[in-house]
Amino acid sequence: MATLPGRRSVAKFLVGGTALAIFAACTAPARPVPSSSSGSKPGTTAAAAPGADGPPAGASVSGESTAPSPQPAGGAPSPAASPVHALTATFSLTDPSSPWVLVNKHHPLNPVGYEPPDLVQPQVVLGSGGETALLRVEAADAAGRMFAAAAAAGAAMTLLSSYRSYDTQLALYNNYVAGFGSDDADTKSARAGYSEHQTGLALDIGDAGGACAFDPCFAEQPAAAWAAGNCHRFGFIVRYQLGKDGMTGFFAEPWHLRYVGVEVATDLVAKGYGSYEEYLGLEPAPAYL
Repeated sequence: MATLPGRRSVAKFLVGGTALAIFAACTAPARPVPSSSSGSKPGTTAAAAPGADGPPAGASVSGESTAPSPQPAGGAPSPAASPVHALTATFSLTDPSSPWVLVNKHHPLNPVGYEPPDLVQPQVVLGSGGETALLRVEAADAAGRMFAAAAAAGAAMTLLSSYRSYDTQLALYNNYVAGFGSDDADTKSARAGYSEHQTGLALDIGDAGGACAFDPCFAEQPAAAWAAGNCHRFGFIVRYQLGKDGMTGFFAEPWHLRYVGVEVATDLVAKGYGSYEEYLGLEPAPAYL
């Protein structure tokens, strides 16, 4: 199996008779989380699974939102501060159909075999095919606008990988285990059912010039620089940022964008949070539970 520069590998599989280039996933929790009763309807209270010490600050399990902790003056936002309860719309953090669903090494999809019902191919320049060129409708529409804006700004992007089904992720992860062993595989690929890509809300971008795909040097390419400064305007965040691997469980991936909606993405950036976990006021998830 060829190893990508900088950490990642490409595994090629036949899925449904179509040859797909499947790229390593970027998230992976390890145990089921009960689905929130709030679903994904606007106006419900954001919910996260309670941990051993009870629900995280700012999240609700019983229907009442707790107040966030104050942010330290002049410093980075407090990891305990959770501003989501103050937004005009709130969605579940555990319902896999929610645009806010949290997927990391402590929070898997529930059910782990979740399949989005509204996958479509976005109107963007594609660098992949089959299921890996699909996104949920809302994310696909936003991606189309984002890619068009990037191209107009001279930072044209390509879509390298987006949705991946449970079965595709299982084949990819098993391929990593066969090549590197399970411990190393867990640093390179998500376990099946535990990938943000399975939500249909995540995508990996490349630069139109083709340089540094899935490599740390991608951060220096026009597409990455533009996305870092502008993707929030279309509802996306750069999910795995430099120096945040202790919080997210993954090293910097400037190519991995996650759709959370314009309100959350803009609020996260405006408040200076470097990870979705910190924004939600949740505990770090550097390793599987």
